[in-house]
Amino acid sequence: MENKKITLNAEKRKVIADQFQTFYENKKKQKLIDAKNQYDLMREKAKEKIEQVVRYHQPQEDIDTIRRMTNKYGRSGGELYEDNCFYVERQITKVDDQGREYEAKDEVHVRFDMGRNFARAYYRDELKSKGLNADFKLSINDDYSKRNPKYYADESAVNTYLGFNNSSNEDQSIQKPVHKWENDFKLWTIGTSYCHSRQYKVDENTLNFFKMYVASADKVIQEHQQLYSYVEKKMKTLRLGLKSYRTFDKAKELADNVGVVLNETMMNESSSLALSIYSPENLASLLEDKEKQDNADIIAQFKRGELNQAIN
Repeated sequence: MENKKITLNAEKRKVIADQFQTFYENKKKQKLIDAKNQYDLMREKAKEKIEQVVRYHQPQEDIDTIRRMTNKYGRSGGELYEDNCFYVERQITKVDDQGREYEAKDEVHVRFDMGRNFARAYYRDELKSKGLNADFKLSINDDYSKRNPKYYADESAVNTYLGFNNSSNEDQSIQKPVHKWENDFKLWTIGTSYCHSRQYKVDENTLNFFKMYVASADKVIQEHQQLYSYVEKKMKTLRLGLKSYRTFDKAKELADNVGVVLNETMMNESSSLALSIYSPENLASLLEDKEKQDNADIIAQFKRGELNQAIN
């Protein structure tokens, strides 16, 4: 007797789509991970390099002298500011359209805090694990007419988690990513809080190093954009196709052709739970040599949030 075919509905189509999305993201997200790792390496080198530059132009003994003066005379004794923003520059010669030479500056803005685009890219996996949408800005493709209530809700939730939005009702003992980065590296400098008022002259090699550092941060943002674009293009095509599929066997045939793991057990009423528990990361954890766990214990862990959902 022929087995009854599973009819697809909106919930089952979402389960299938989530499987495909995870598959496509896993194919491409290594480039984002590599970009983050490269940035981390460059950041540590940049900290050492900028401290050498700043202390060359503003020796520690000068900082100490001004601090003694301000302790005695207040602001009239000088100004100090602990900063994580720096400008380095090099004088260069350029040629205008008439062939005349003129002096100019080759300048790089070196920062150790965290901008919003970078933050969403760097913390994308962490945000997704919390059920937050790190891709909300990319989804409108700079068309601000597409901003809707969901866009603003996603924006608010992400900014709150990262620390760009603050509330007096929050636990102030929890250090959010923005505050962590803000305080990770600072140098005492002579002058005001206006970062651009301090421009440190450097040689060509040093300037080029800082250009590479800035480029490594931009690369993280670019890889986030490319990951989203690649996956979203695939998913648009997939969603259109899934709408035309009436039964599971069609989706299964597609999954087999693409290389996506998909089976009927994912279609039952606890499909979302099954997908979360048996994602590659969680399944690997369950297979480790630990004390024996029964299914009830595993499901209890999931409900308590101890097993992260793999699919949002």
